[in-house]
Amino acid sequence: MSDDELDIPLPRERTTLVGHKEAEQTLLSAFQSGRLPHAWLISGPRGIGKATLAYRFARFLLDGGGEGGLFGGPTDLSVAPESSVIKRVTAQAHPDLRVVERSVNERTGKLRSEIVVDDVRDLSHFLRLTPSDGGWRIAIVDAADEMNRNAANALLKILEEPPDNSVLLVVSHAPGRLLPTIRSRCRKLMLKPLPQEQTHALLAELLPNLSPQERQALANLADGSPGRAIELAAAGSLDLYRAVADLLGTLPALDLGRLHALADRVARAGAEADFRTIGFLLGWWIEGLVHEGARGQSAASVLAGDAAIRSRLAQAASLDRWVDVWEKNAQLFARADAVNLDRKQVVLGSFLALEAAARP
Repeated sequence: MSDDELDIPLPRERTTLVGHKEAEQTLLSAFQSGRLPHAWLISGPRGIGKATLAYRFARFLLDGGGEGGLFGGPTDLSVAPESSVIKRVTAQAHPDLRVVERSVNERTGKLRSEIVVDDVRDLSHFLRLTPSDGGWRIAIVDAADEMNRNAANALLKILEEPPDNSVLLVVSHAPGRLLPTIRSRCRKLMLKPLPQEQTHALLAELLPNLSPQERQALANLADGSPGRAIELAAAGSLDLYRAVADLLGTLPALDLGRLHALADRVARAGAEADFRTIGFLLGWWIEGLVHEGARGQSAASVLAGDAAIRSRLAQAASLDRWVDVWEKNAQLFARADAVNLDRKQVVLGSFLALEAAARP
């Protein structure tokens, strides 16, 4: 299944939010207190709804405080369906909202790999302008982890002297990678992965053409991240997972013919997405081995028989050995992205490290 076959609404297009009621109430209470912090760091794993929450809060503020509850005040961050704010935010046409994200490089016509300083530089001027509708000027940074050093320093200058009537919503998948001074100047709001039942319900809405069994498998792989499950579905991850699991089932004596066939598959031109997916799947699998070795609890089964393979391998080597393989696998795939290593050799090296660990 490709991205073109998925009709998934973007965070700015979604007016509902699954889960995260506690985080939503934290934002609402801060607004109702009359002392709303100028900057929020909304963090948590990728694909769990952080940007959706940021846009939901932005619409709420731009609408003047949302709908009234039983006693006149709002009880959540919802906005009346007929509000013009919804259409303007969806169309990226609201004059009081600015979104900072990776931009297109005009020279290459391709999306940049990072947020550059030019994407952030005029944000201070924007936030200091008088709000068009008399309320707030709001900026969303999605995601802050993608800022380069110059862009991060430009954002820090804004945080050091935030303009009045402005709110900066900083979305981060890995807040530990941000400058400590950025983190210290934001009110922190940590979001957790969704429970299984909420993940399943959202995938049933967004991926109706998949079977319940396929959605269950994707939910187990995604560990409470519907966004990641959707990315995995678009990448054809279940087919790749079958290939990975079948190959791991031959350990401690790998089927070298099948290993080379899999490595060739992800090394060919245009198969970069398959390579990244293999890296994720191997990391997920080895992490499951480590957790099973440490806690004696098996990770969720994705396909029939894979849990038994993982349990067998967890008992074949010590926990220290599997932790070492986990770290080496992560470093290997990270270096592949950083210095453009040969993709086939990366896949071969990762599987051969697993083979060495599984041998008596």
